Amino acid sequence: MRVLLIGASGYVGSAVAEHLSSLGHDIVALERPGTDSSASEYETRTGDLADPASLTAAVTPDIDAVINLATPSGDAAIDAAAVAALTDPLRGTGKSFVYTSGVWVLGATDGADETTPTNPIPIVGYRPDIERQVLALADTGVRAAVIRPGIVHGRGGGIPALLVDLARKHEAPVVVADPTVVWPMVHIDDLADLFAKVVDAAPAGSTWHGISEPAVPVADLAAAAGRAAGVSGETKVWPLDQARAELGELFADALALSQSVTGQAGIDELNWEPKGPNVLADLTAGSYR
Repeated sequence: MRVLLIGASGYVGSAVAEHLSSLGHDIVALERPGTDSSASEYETRTGDLADPASLTAAVTPDIDAVINLATPSGDAAIDAAAVAALTDPLRGTGKSFVYTSGVWVLGATDGADETTPTNPIPIVGYRPDIERQVLALADTGVRAAVIRPGIVHGRGGGIPALLVDLARKHEAPVVVADPTVVWPMVHIDDLADLFAKVVDAAPAGSTWHGISEPAVPVADLAAAAGRAAGVSGETKVWPLDQARAELGELFADALALSQSVTGQAGIDELNWEPKGPNVLADLTAGSYR
């Protein structure tokens, strides 16, 4: 399968590209104009999310699937136009299109699954509209699906790396606003495997949660991040107003969000088998040390 991957150089995108390639798929990476692609191990094409014509031109007949892992632009109209441009060449073909969303579209939850109605927090306010646009493509002959990753860890990156940096800066484990918060987590390599299974076999119009640990206490995450940073002592509760001033209001509010979310559907229906280390082990003895 030749897979056009938007966001192949990003944190999650690079892991997805690597995993798909290991399974024998050919990766075609879409890169912005002006990007130096000489060091890329994959075939590259040029396109910009703000230039719909460039996206449509990249989806040539030899492309068997498209995965959009690009960071949202922050402009609903631009992102909607990008989805339309990437999928117009796929209409009527039965080929796969996978859109990357995230569990923050669910808002505060306690036991959510893929059937739970969305209630997005402001940082992802319009993303449910993009999800609905993608899922509606099932009626046009596109095998469209949405993946909502939890908080991603592994390879020393993602939000857990921020917790390590905060612990180092504050010389203590740090949580934002509320130490009783829980986060749904997934190892980056397990998430990459879910992308492979969805692009290969997920039915049209389906949504999947990329989550292997439904509700990890953020206080435990902070303590483990502190150990990774070489600091100890009592966990510091960072007041929300101070976190907002340093991290930005929308992102700080997202870090204070409590969510319990299951990814059991992928395990049951796609034979997804998360095998990566759990996040506490990863922080204390794995990729964040």
